[in-house]
Amino acid sequence: MIFHSPVEPLYLLLPLIGLIVGLFGTVLGGGGGFFFLPVLTLIFNVPPQTAVLTSLVAALPIGMVGMLGHHKKGNIDFKVGWIFAFFGVLGTFLGAYITSQINPEQLKDYFGFYAIILAISVIYGTLKNNIIKIENIKWNFRQYIRKSKAAFFGLGGGTISGAFGTSGTGPVLAGLLSMQIPLKMVVGTSLMVVTVNAMSAITAHALVGQIDLTLIGFLTVGSVIGSIMGPKIVSKAQLDNKENKARYLYAVVLILIGLLMIIK
Repeated sequence: MIFHSPVEPLYLLLPLIGLIVGLFGTVLGGGGGFFFLPVLTLIFNVPPQTAVLTSLVAALPIGMVGMLGHHKKGNIDFKVGWIFAFFGVLGTFLGAYITSQINPEQLKDYFGFYAIILAISVIYGTLKNNIIKIENIKWNFRQYIRKSKAAFFGLGGGTISGAFGTSGTGPVLAGLLSMQIPLKMVVGTSLMVVTVNAMSAITAHALVGQIDLTLIGFLTVGSVIGSIMGPKIVSKAQLDNKENKARYLYAVVLILIGLLMIIK
């Protein structure tokens, strides 16, 4: 169901939030939905079930604009991306079914635990980066292993996207990074995958969820600008030297969000 909520003074912060999420979403390879959900539930007191679908719709322009920007820069591996996307679509319907079977408090708790687990994964992956690179060089000799990874992580990303209204970036990035794809290609390909996931998840939720067009309008004003800036920054930046610091900072933010979702 589509509706318009009354405009509140606090809503004036949403364009700024959208700008920040859009910028970092396209720089890190995500659609931004991961951050929209806790912002909507914790700050604006939007019911979790409504926040899931609203965050998916609000994050879609970020993914689409960011994907087009990275495509122009040649930063998308379509051959790998479509495998992720195909299984991601299947996962979004599974995730939407899971959401329909749990109550709002459970949804917040599960999202919180997911955020903490994802943070631990980011930290572990960064610490073991050199070892993982050596192992993956050996694995990538066989193409069927590569495709199996894409299917597995793609399904995981789609399920997360459908269940929590997020981009499902965590599993997608983990899978792409494990294939030793250049970082700029990882970011661009990830945006392609999460955009397809978001469109599929919106379809899966549309019949049972609620979309708040007022929130989407305020968020989109800033998020589109941020998503245009992101690909330009990625193309010009020297990411290798700052990658580990960015990952640790990202992990800390994930842990804080996870704890807030569980406690509040």
